[in-house]
Amino acid sequence: MNRVAIVGGGLSGLALAHALLRRTTPDLPIEVSVFESERRAGGLLRTERVDGFLCEHGPSSFLDRAPATIALVEALGLTSRLQRSHDRARRRFIYRGGRLRAVPASPPGLFTSGLLSLPGALRLILEPLVRRPAAVADESIHAFAARRFGEQAAAVLADAMVSGIFCGDARQLSMRACFPAVARMETEHGSVVRAMLARRGSTGDRGRQGLGRLTSFPEGIAELAEALTHSLGPNLRLSTGVERLQSVGACHQLTLSDGGSVVADAVVITAGGAATARLLAHTDAALAADLTAIPSAPMVTVCLGYPAGAIGHRLEGFGFLAPRSAGLQLLGVLWESSIFADRAPAGHVLLRVMVGGATDPGAVDLDDERLLARVRAELRATMQVTGHPRLVRIIRHRPGLPQYVTGHGERLARIESALERRPGLFVGGHAFRGVGINACIEDASLLADRVIGMLTRRGGRLTGITRPD
Repeated sequence: MNRVAIVGGGLSGLALAHALLRRTTPDLPIEVSVFESERRAGGLLRTERVDGFLCEHGPSSFLDRAPATIALVEALGLTSRLQRSHDRARRRFIYRGGRLRAVPASPPGLFTSGLLSLPGALRLILEPLVRRPAAVADESIHAFAARRFGEQAAAVLADAMVSGIFCGDARQLSMRACFPAVARMETEHGSVVRAMLARRGSTGDRGRQGLGRLTSFPEGIAELAEALTHSLGPNLRLSTGVERLQSVGACHQLTLSDGGSVVADAVVITAGGAATARLLAHTDAALAADLTAIPSAPMVTVCLGYPAGAIGHRLEGFGFLAPRSAGLQLLGVLWESSIFADRAPAGHVLLRVMVGGATDPGAVDLDDERLLARVRAELRATMQVTGHPRLVRIIRHRPGLPQYVTGHGERLARIESALERRPGLFVGGHAFRGVGINACIEDASLLADRVIGMLTRRGGRLTGITRPD
């Protein structure tokens, strides 16, 4: 029997365990154990229904064009539970010049949107004429956007996008690591716009559908975590952390928080950079240092439920983002009840406000009263929100989202190189190759293939599992 231990029961760990169990065969039997130190699995995939409001702690949806995610949903029997977003959620807004401005559906719309000045919009439109340098180092998202689309587009559009996806600083994050597909567009076509046009032409109607539709479940994204938890059954051990990891010959021994121990042929750590570094510090100091060096951005999610009449702005869209030049503390606001049905009681709306991130890490330490006062003041200024919220739910995320700063690719290569010298040891999760739901599920599927490949080459071995009396 081949035994695989997975440290961390977040989405990545659960999806990896599910993938491994589905790949087990009589010729390659696999026993999988997932160890999660918390009382519940799923990590950031957590949903609460409070007084009729549906509050998401972390990511609330995914785009429905990722094959690995759709395959997992089907395997879990959740296809009939899929909930697509309203059509109006396709509209996005950016706070600019003292008011919310709609992001146009095509570049020509920028000339009348007010998001960019006339010269700024013209510079963006001329992107296909910008020559690509012969050699480009690992540059920041801001540097890439400024070089291809102009400084103003970088400061407004790219900055707002980075705030919404990574809660990060566009001047620090790596373009190659955060948006590898867009970076490849320039490499392969010499222009991002030309690449998008070529892609649209080659895919016909499907290309015009864009990146897909936002999708969730009627009772929130936690339905996915709950289905994964149920599918694993006794393979998942909650309230059981891993205190120590050491190699025993060709295998790996895990000392557990309950006093037990496990010996496995393969170990995959999906518990985040800092936790991974702690487990590996005594075996490889350089590897642990690279893991520790992956920064994170603490943030706060504030769920607010209001009577519909308290909102002065029509919530016909997904929500809005705020570039740092706007001078706001909040990063953006999602209009949850406008994105999906049944997120708020009748006659009410649900807002989800993002605060903090890499450019304001101290926000996570504000007490509830001060934090709420700042959020409500900025909601009055941006959306004309009046009165008192019926629901307030403040959720702090420490350490928050990992930040793929410039040099992340080189750091990841060093980490992988170090792990190759320790057969059977792998790392996964959102600290390395993607932060979204789709990215984590795809990475888990690829990790499953790598683990199975290693076990197949090794030919299997007998290991044991012991537990305290």
